[in-house]
Amino acid sequence: MLYLIKQTLEAATLDEMKNGAQQYVAVLSSAEWKQKSAEFDMGIDLDIEDTDLLTTKAEVNYDSLTGSFVIPERHDISGESSRFSFALDEKGIVFIDDTGAANAIIEGVISTKKWKMPSLERFLYDFLDQIVKGDLRLMESFDKELEGMEHAIENGDESIPLGRVNDIRSDIRDLRTHYEQLIDLGQEFEENENGFFKQENLRYFRLFLNRMDRLHDRSAAIQDYTMQIRDLYKSHLDIKQNRIMTVLTVVTSIFLPLTLIAGWYGMNFKYMPELQWRLGYPAVILLSVIIVIGSLLFFKKKKWL
Repeated sequence: MLYLIKQTLEAATLDEMKNGAQQYVAVLSSAEWKQKSAEFDMGIDLDIEDTDLLTTKAEVNYDSLTGSFVIPERHDISGESSRFSFALDEKGIVFIDDTGAANAIIEGVISTKKWKMPSLERFLYDFLDQIVKGDLRLMESFDKELEGMEHAIENGDESIPLGRVNDIRSDIRDLRTHYEQLIDLGQEFEENENGFFKQENLRYFRLFLNRMDRLHDRSAAIQDYTMQIRDLYKSHLDIKQNRIMTVLTVVTSIFLPLTLIAGWYGMNFKYMPELQWRLGYPAVILLSVIIVIGSLLFFKKKKWL
C-alpha cells in the first residue's frame, strides 16, 4: 500500500510517489521490499527476518534512518508481539511488514486524524500515539483491579487470586520495557541527526516523549502497587497464623495443669488418701473447672484472647 501525506493519508500509485510533491507512507511485505526497494532510492539494503526483530529501535545511517517495532498485544501482553521494520528519509517512510500490524495502525490513523498542516513528522507522531492509544485505560483497569484485591484482603477475604497479581506485575514489566524502547526511538527521532525532519516539527516528538514519560511513571507506580498487594496478603496470612498459634498456645496452657492432675492421680499408689475419699472425684472435677475458668480470665485480662 502507498499513501501520500495530505490532509489525511490518501492512496497513491508508485508514479505519484516518485513525483515528490508530497511525502509518502508505504507498507510493503518483505518480498515486495526486495523487489521494489530501489524505487524508494534510500541507498540501503534492508533485509530483516521477523526473528531478527527483537526490540523497538532506530538506527541512523548515512542517508536514511532504519529500525524496527516490536509491539506487545494489549489483550495478551506476555504473548507473541507484532514485529515489523521500517526505513525513512526526508521523502517518506516505508514499513516492511508481513503481519498486517503496521497496516492496522495506519488504518487507525486514517480513521481518526485529519491534518491542517500535514507532514511526515505529524504522521509519525500519530502513528506512535496510535500504538499506545488505549494504554492509559489499561493502566486504570489494572489499578482498579489491584484496588479491589486490596479491599478484599483488608476485609479478610482469603480467596484472592495471588497468581493474577503476578500476571499483572509481569504484564506491567513488559509494558515498561516497551515504553523505554519507544522513548529511545522518540529521542532518536528528536535528535534529527540527518536533518530529515523540519525543526519546527520536532515538537511532535517532544510531545510524544512527554506522554511516554507519564505512561512509564504510571507503570512503575502500578508495579510497586503489585508488590504492596503481595506484602499485604503475606502480612494478613502471618496475622492469621499468629492468631491460630495464640489459640493453640492458650489451649495448651489451659490443659497443661489438667494433664498434671490426670498424670498425678493416674499413678495409683496404694497409700494415696484421695483414692479412698468419697468426694475425691467431684473435688478433682471442681478443681479442673476452677483451673479452666481461672486460666481463661487470666488470658482475657492479658488480652491474649
